[in-house]
Amino acid sequence: MESTLQNPALVAAKTSSKAMTALYWSVTVLFCLQMGFTAYAQLTLPQVSEAFTHLGFPNYFRLELSWAKLVGVVLMLAPVPARLKEWVYAGFAINLFSAVLAHVAVGDGASAWGWAVATSVLWGLSYFAWRRLQAASSRA
Repeated sequence: MESTLQNPALVAAKTSSKAMTALYWSVTVLFCLQMGFTAYAQLTLPQVSEAFTHLGFPNYFRLELSWAKLVGVVLMLAPVPARLKEWVYAGFAINLFSAVLAHVAVGDGASAWGWAVATSVLWGLSYFAWRRLQAASSRA
């Protein structure tokens, strides 16, 4: 093992990796909490069920989407193969984009689609940090 005193670049790389890991877990946990909460709300709260009806979606879609979100949250937090995690990120991206699009299509204001946009920022930060960590681990 190389001494960090002899190679200052190693110190910078380890610090950068630790910061990226902290960023990844911070935003990923917040993202997963948000998605988990929305899945729970979709499954249990009547006003959320009414919102799906307002958007023109059938009831079975609300249930499928909720369970898919919960599975996605588990996979985001679990140590799964990178290819599977890519698919989970893609699924959440499609979900968030579709949520904004559905609200805008029926004329809802920012109060309705703003949460999806804010959650998309968390998604983007999580994905960025995850890709950086993947790149760093492949170089090591």
